[in-house]
Amino acid sequence: MILSLLTMRRQPASANQLNALQSLVECVDTRGNAVGTARKLDVHIDGTLHRAISVFVFNDEGLQLLQQRALGKYHAPGLWSNSVCSHPFPGESPREAAHRRLKEELGMEAELCEAFVMRYRADVGEGLVEHEYDHVFVARALSEPQPDPEEVHAVRWMAKEDVVLALRRTPEAFTPWFRLAHGEVLRCLDSFQHDSAKIMLTPEGDTATFIYAADHYGGLPSAIG
Repeated sequence: MILSLLTMRRQPASANQLNALQSLVECVDTRGNAVGTARKLDVHIDGTLHRAISVFVFNDEGLQLLQQRALGKYHAPGLWSNSVCSHPFPGESPREAAHRRLKEELGMEAELCEAFVMRYRADVGEGLVEHEYDHVFVARALSEPQPDPEEVHAVRWMAKEDVVLALRRTPEAFTPWFRLAHGEVLRCLDSFQHDSAKIMLTPEGDTATFIYAADHYGGLPSAIG
């Protein structure tokens, strides 16, 4: 099934979403070393590189779980994306943050493997920039999603080939980081072979560098196919 961009008006941000913009994120250098903290809103205004997590959830039938971002999100409202995108608290590990946000956003549990880090920069509209050192996890679902409506407008299980086709036909319906990472996630599932680092440039002008540790591929959940 092809996803089309939904033309909906942005809903007002909730009190929880406004409070979240004041929360602290961990700023990092290009190697992922922590160099301080800043408010979430500030790093998206000034483009400071900061730590993030992205989770790509699959079930035992190989279907991929996509979420449509809540309409009150301060950027990219209503766009489709991977299962979870968020930020660790300062001092919180990316894996802990991934488990926490799976529970908070989707009310679900999953088996996680960190596949790679994606260091990328993308314009997300309205003068805001995502510049993230993004720990990308592949996950096997252990329960069905029960999304929080303040975080997620809708969810959908899709065949991987349908997601690829949708990305080709309506890329504007998806978040920039999803467009950058999705192909590499599928390659992680299909092969244990990888480069130590490589750079991707999309037609929209977003760029990403994919960075791997030697043991990342060996731990991918075996039930995902």
